[in-house]
Amino acid sequence: MEDCIFCKIVDGKIPAARVYEDDKVISFLDIMPANKGHCLVVPKKHSQTLIEMNEDDLVATINAAKKIARALSLSFGNGSFNIVMNNGKEAGQVVNHAHIHLIPRFQKDRLRIKWSHLKYEGDEIKEYADKIRKFI
Repeated sequence: MEDCIFCKIVDGKIPAARVYEDDKVISFLDIMPANKGHCLVVPKKHSQTLIEMNEDDLVATINAAKKIARALSLSFGNGSFNIVMNNGKEAGQVVNHAHIHLIPRFQKDRLRIKWSHLKYEGDEIKEYADKIRKFI
């Protein structure tokens, strides 16, 4: 995708603070981090969301995310981090190239990832489970 910023980073057309690279994945520091050390893990092959990724790229991306999470934990002296993947506009995806956020967490950081909790009414939980299972 010629207008995709992550594809341009993969191709070396835009600089990035790279922390990891192999034949299928690249990882670099987010230029607008939620916390310092916030890394993006990006498959080199363009896919817009997790659903569009092929299995090889998905496996390579999650394996790279694990390596980078371990490195974040060791470099900052704690094992706390969030792993986030936004898929689609309504989920907060800004760059339309599948990617995982690895955000190191610190005891007194001010980052809050929080959502409100809903409750299922009556048989709703069964109805939702049935609806989802139909497509698996």
